[in-house]
Amino acid sequence: MLSRLALRNTQLLPAALSQHVAQSSSTAVTEFSRPKRLIDPSPVRHGFIPEEWFQAFYSKTGASGPYVFAISVGTYLASKELYVMEHEFYNGLSMLILCVTAIKMFGPKVAQFLDKEVDKYSDSLEESRNSEIAEHENLIAHEKKEQWRIEGQKMIMDIKKENIKMQLEATYRERIMQVYQEVKKRLDYQVQIQNLERQIAQKHMVQWIVNGVLKAITPDQEKATLQQCIKDLEALATKA
Repeated sequence: MLSRLALRNTQLLPAALSQHVAQSSSTAVTEFSRPKRLIDPSPVRHGFIPEEWFQAFYSKTGASGPYVFAISVGTYLASKELYVMEHEFYNGLSMLILCVTAIKMFGPKVAQFLDKEVDKYSDSLEESRNSEIAEHENLIAHEKKEQWRIEGQKMIMDIKKENIKMQLEATYRERIMQVYQEVKKRLDYQVQIQNLERQIAQKHMVQWIVNGVLKAITPDQEKATLQQCIKDLEALATKA
């Protein structure tokens, strides 16, 4: 049974240790990442005894426990001569009385003066911190503006590239149209030459046929044709 419990404890120990380490590390990171200056000091009693000393005794001995413990220890040290009260002790006691009196009389004014100085120093630190934050924010805004300008320059370059491509396309089409017009002119010229040659050939052919026909008509055929024409004209005249 004891071996089982020991084994179980050894199994649970690494998990507990890892959890404790994680919590302590997270707490340490939080405390390190968020440093805070102690504004008000811890409460004390009688000028130098921490309040935690009394709170630790209250839960076990009650309200009189801290005083009884201090008196008992002091009596034991004095009675056993562990703490020797020589002339230096009384000098220290008188110095303690003088210090307490000075603190009671001048302490509030000195504390107020020191608080004002601390507030001034804190305000100067806060002002410098705020000025640095504002400066860095301005730098960030300037950097973002520069990035925006660079993006605008990229867009302008893309637009210029598109304009150059459009100009090249327009120049290409213009030259293609010029080539088309020049080729069309040459083809029209060839068509006109062919039409002219055809007209000249037709004209010569007609003239050659007329000349051939005229050469083939004899004078007797010409007279017969004239007489026939005259008869036809007379016939037409009688009908009219």
